[in-house]
Amino acid sequence: MKRQLNALLYGWIFVLAFILITSFILALILQFTDISQWMLSWIAFGVGLVALFVGGMVTGVKGKAKGWIFGGITGLGFTIFVFLVQYLGYQNGFTLEQFLHHSGYILAAVFGGMIGVNMFSSTEK
Repeated sequence: MKRQLNALLYGWIFVLAFILITSFILALILQFTDISQWMLSWIAFGVGLVALFVGGMVTGVKGKAKGWIFGGITGLGFTIFVFLVQYLGYQNGFTLEQFLHHSGYILAAVFGGMIGVNMFSSTEK
């Protein structure tokens, strides 16, 4: 049980760190280039998918079992965190677009968790 909790913690820390770093980079790109905000929102969505996929992989590698469950919990935990910040901080719920984006994030984390569990299983046998 402790290994799974550590795996989830590593996954969430990776996702949040990756999102924070890339958000800073995207803010600099928006400030110093003439890229449209519409294009930047699609780039941010892609970055989120990559972050959750790799976060799910980290969780799967560290957890070594049930990657799809722990990947899903990683994605769901991120979604709950974003929802709580948005709802409690800004008094806004999720829109349909955000719901669809976060569904994609959770699926990316699930796939990342499945791949992460199986990534090193052949070398350990």
